[in-house]
Amino acid sequence: MPNAYEQAGVSVEAGYEVVRRIKSHVNRTKRPGVMGGIGGFGGLFDLASLGYKDPVLVSGTDGVGTKLMIAQMMKKHNTIGIDCVAMCVNDIAAQGAQPLFFLDYIACGKNNPIVLEQVVSGVADGCIQAESGLIGGETAEMPGMYKEDEYDLAGFAVGVAERENIVDGSKITPGDVLIGLASSGVHSNGFSLVRKALFSEGGLDVNSKPEELSGKSVGEVLLEPTKIYVKALKPLFANHLIKGVAHITGGGFIENVPRMFAENLAAQINTNSWQVPPIFNLIEKSGKVEHAEMFNVFNMGIGMVLAIEKDKADEAMQILKNNNEQAYIIGKIINRNNSAVELA
Repeated sequence: MPNAYEQAGVSVEAGYEVVRRIKSHVNRTKRPGVMGGIGGFGGLFDLASLGYKDPVLVSGTDGVGTKLMIAQMMKKHNTIGIDCVAMCVNDIAAQGAQPLFFLDYIACGKNNPIVLEQVVSGVADGCIQAESGLIGGETAEMPGMYKEDEYDLAGFAVGVAERENIVDGSKITPGDVLIGLASSGVHSNGFSLVRKALFSEGGLDVNSKPEELSGKSVGEVLLEPTKIYVKALKPLFANHLIKGVAHITGGGFIENVPRMFAENLAAQINTNSWQVPPIFNLIEKSGKVEHAEMFNVFNMGIGMVLAIEKDKADEAMQILKNNNEQAYIIGKIINRNNSAVELA
């Protein structure tokens, strides 16, 4: 049977067109260490060229979750790739490492080269923000697994740090100051609850413009890309100011903040020390979500929490300010009594 694969729902030619379309986006992400281009069986990176003395590789992988459904509802596909990169490289940066390269994986029901180019353009934008090379990936056309207009997106990143500079939280002690770096919105976690609260229970849709969002639609606010913190953290690491980092993802403050310190310590956080973005208040009200649970699911406006020695907190805040980063002193480290996170 001629063209049997295409009759089964998979277009080889469409796959070739995707590769042709994305080459220019991949080329935008080239950085020192990247070898060759896309099209080989594996992506190449020359670690030796970077001059590390005792390098340790740090890796991370993640997806975008059901935020993809918002992108597909909005028919806006050029920013969701930033989210995918952010979810991976922010975890790497939280260990004191510099992201080096990124690979993406896209699974779809039908290979639409125009849509997939938009997705990869966002991945490239995220890689540029993270100073990371996009060195490979995979597009899998899977009719029967996904509807024709559906796709899934995941990624994998590798970074590097000098062994002596790895940040593992082991030096955190009571009295250390907690600095919160502002998020750009909901980021890429909790969207199952977001959709339930806003759409199923709140009666809104992606085109709704509730007064809380100051003229923006629900879809626009939800699709705001996850902030990438690589450049914000870089000067702080260079000045050896950071003792620990918590990336506030799924599990919110309650799960993520304790991951950066020992079991005998706790974080005391003043939740009035920053302004919570309106979208979170809208989710809480629409879904009748308990206020405390919001901090157990969402970032609530803080995407990264840094542990800094008290005497160095002002220096860290000044560096962040000089680099136009929105940051707040949100609490401190204390000896643990009961819970690992105390919200006040």
